Amino acid sequence: MTLAKLLKTVIAALEEIKAHDIEVFNVAKLTTLCDRMVIASGDSARQTLAIANNVAEKVKAAGGTVYGMEGEQTGEWVLVDLGDVLVHVMQTAVRAHYNLEELWADTAKIKRKTASTRTGSDSTPSVDPASNTGSSSIPSSPAASDKKSKSLKRGES
Repeated sequence: MTLAKLLKTVIAALEEIKAHDIEVFNVAKLTTLCDRMVIASGDSARQTLAIANNVAEKVKAAGGTVYGMEGEQTGEWVLVDLGDVLVHVMQTAVRAHYNLEELWADTAKIKRKTASTRTGSDSTPSVDPASNTGSSSIPSSPAASDKKSKSLKRGES
């Protein structure tokens, strides 16, 4: 699954269960953990769990791999590890407290079109022009079949 398709699947799954304040960050140059970081909010523990479970189900249905989920016990902050993409689903108060957006503030924020603002069928996220990346859309790259091999490849270069 390409990175662009994975992001489209994740965003659609988030929007389907009414996640709000969805942010996508290009963190490929800052960490070898993943290429994109997605942060979204839910209003309750039940909703954050539903959102995270929907993301996992939709990614699996689209042919992607879910490497793991953390935080299902409380539902305050659920992390969904998709290899190239890490998805943080947080309750609004928890998100405000940890303020992950500030941690990744130097990264290229990726703009996306929400379902309510789409005029056509194009829902491809695009890179913020202020990010100085010079790219108008998310570059496609095949998803790593094994997270360890991906880390080793990056470490060798």
